[in-house]
Amino acid sequence: MRLQVYLLTPDCIFQEKKVDELILPTSTGQIGVLTGHAPLITAIDIGLITFRQSSNWSAIALIGGFAVIKENKVTILVNEVVDETSIKENDAQIEIEKADDRLNKVTKEKRKVEATFEYKRARARYQVTQYRKASLLYLLEILCRNIVVHVSE
Repeated sequence: MRLQVYLLTPDCIFQEKKVDELILPTSTGQIGVLTGHAPLITAIDIGLITFRQSSNWSAIALIGGFAVIKENKVTILVNEVVDETSIKENDAQIEIEKADDRLNKVTKEKRKVEATFEYKRARARYQVTQYRKASLLYLLEILCRNIVVHVSE
């Protein structure tokens, strides 16, 4: 049995897939979800949702929303989704540096809240690029180990 995940934005059904496990960024911390999870409604914070299909993990950035977990179905409604194809690492790096600089400069409470939101959004977008990079490096490491093992035999 697997989890059926529906990822929705205001514009479309962004993704619909079956996964073995997922980790949600909620407003109170991360929640791991496996089959048979208790029914739950939770607020989604800005951050990465990670999915496991077999032994492969992938990540997408979620920009706020809600999730409903019930009977091995996870419905996630978010304001925005950022996947690894929609942003380049260099652009994400520049965006997070600008957001960090703005956050450190603002003094008024309302502007601080806005700057914090922009920083969290930029951080999540950057994390997507780093997650992809780390996954590729991990696969390369496994491939190199296998080559070394075969060569030494």
